[in-house]
Amino acid sequence: MSDPFVKVTRDGGVSVLHMDDGKANALSPQMITELSAALDEAEKQGDAVVLAGREGRFSAGFDLKVMMTSVEAAKTLVRSGGELLLRLYMFPRPVVIACTGHALAGGALLVLIGDHRVAARGPFRIGLNEVSIGMPLPILGQELARDRLTSAELPRATLFAHIYDPETALAAGYLDATAAPDELLSTAKAEAARLGALSTTAYAATKQRLRERTVQYIRDTLDRDMAQLAPPTG
Repeated sequence: MSDPFVKVTRDGGVSVLHMDDGKANALSPQMITELSAALDEAEKQGDAVVLAGREGRFSAGFDLKVMMTSVEAAKTLVRSGGELLLRLYMFPRPVVIACTGHALAGGALLVLIGDHRVAARGPFRIGLNEVSIGMPLPILGQELARDRLTSAELPRATLFAHIYDPETALAAGYLDATAAPDELLSTAKAEAARLGALSTTAYAATKQRLRERTVQYIRDTLDRDMAQLAPPTG
């Protein structure tokens, strides 16, 4: 049995989900399963959530080894990962992203779904690079980007597969703040605690109303999206 990829620590009303697969924190079947289980427990506890990677690595997105196995394997992984992303996007309690480093493709989507997103300053790469590796950006990714990025930056971020550093990602709408690497986690936890002190019912209802149109469109187009999905080509 492999070591766990997700370690959970609790501090007051905040559950911190630390991703670390020892590599690039890819969204593999194991990572997706463990994140889902951690969210189950956080929701049961009524906690706000901080999602963090390890130093220098947030997430490299969907596991390319699985994606390249077959078209069906790619579809299965993207569908399960998409469900995780949508759950995080609609999670009833606050979700704060502590982007600890590189966040590409599905990793950039993990950044986008946060209610508040703070990244470590440094020479890190954040962005949706699908088109540059020969993979059309799924509707799921397009619509999450449309929701969160500035309208002026949306074509460059999606169609042109532009990659940002933390400061330019902040301007583009990927992030709400940056922090020194040694202050990142404490900053994220403080923001999660602040948001967690807001009315639970009002927060959950407002988030649902704010995002349900996007999520419903993604679900309505998911089968068509998956039928057109192709693994990366380069």
